[in-house]
Amino acid sequence: MNISIIIPAKDEEESIPELTSWISRVMQTHSLSYEVIFIDDGSKDNTWKEIKKVSALNPSIKGIKFNRNFGKAAALQTGFKAASGDVVITMDADLQDSPDEIPELYKMITEQGYDLVSGWKKKRHDPISKTLPSKFYNGLTRKISGINLHDFNCGLKAYDHVVVKNIIVYGEMHRYIPVIAKWAGFTKIGEKVVEHRERKYGYSKFGWTRVRGLLDLLTIMFVGRFANRPMHFFGVLGVISFLAGFAFTVKMGWDKIDSVFISKIPLKREITAQPIFYLALVAVVLGVQLFLTGFLAELFTRQNVVKKDYLVIDRVGLNS
Repeated sequence: MNISIIIPAKDEEESIPELTSWISRVMQTHSLSYEVIFIDDGSKDNTWKEIKKVSALNPSIKGIKFNRNFGKAAALQTGFKAASGDVVITMDADLQDSPDEIPELYKMITEQGYDLVSGWKKKRHDPISKTLPSKFYNGLTRKISGINLHDFNCGLKAYDHVVVKNIIVYGEMHRYIPVIAKWAGFTKIGEKVVEHRERKYGYSKFGWTRVRGLLDLLTIMFVGRFANRPMHFFGVLGVISFLAGFAFTVKMGWDKIDSVFISKIPLKREITAQPIFYLALVAVVLGVQLFLTGFLAELFTRQNVVKKDYLVIDRVGLNS
């Protein structure tokens, strides 16, 4: 199969028939074999009924229904696990991403050798409550990750099959999939200017709540650098803290010895009355704790990674 198209959908019942018809026309025009996998992420409307209707008419349309809303990252991760195409395309269900972009994205993966291609909505049709947070996080992510993309969070992306089978997406980390892919070793990341259409039905479900994505970015950067060598982070900090505390302790001990046996000049204050004593004590204890944290983390990294499965209550066109 040439292409798997993963589409998370939440309360998008009006868009489903038009979107699937559009995708089918594009695939037939370019003679591409395909599957469309909708992930109903806890919709409250008739989204799942519409998915089942279009699946009955076209066996290439498939669906997975969550028992509740788990979020876009969960939907993408579940879709990635189910995908069987040589190239995996992700797009939003709101008709703001154009299926006409799919054939060119497919070629960039298969002919130009990209691991991942991210869409860039250069001209956007979104409210300022959505565009301003996007500009801020895109600039911040470029600087921190070193990946020169203009639109990390664009829903329209293309992946080599091997990429989606070797990354894990959770939390709000769907915004930073290019960063996750880079840390997994997939470094050929490209960008394509794509059409961004005005929303035809419903309303936008994103905005300033993206602020929590900043924490996920920091998590990705930390995990990417130290997931397989946590002792390099915690151990180094622990040793530094312990040595600093130990050095202060030695100094206070020497001052005491000097006052008793050498200079025989009494200390102005006893060791336990000096603030530096408590700082040294805290530094030593903190150093030991950090070192033990690094040691335990090293043990955990030797265990198999458990990939979370989200509760699916229905499927259509897919095996269990």
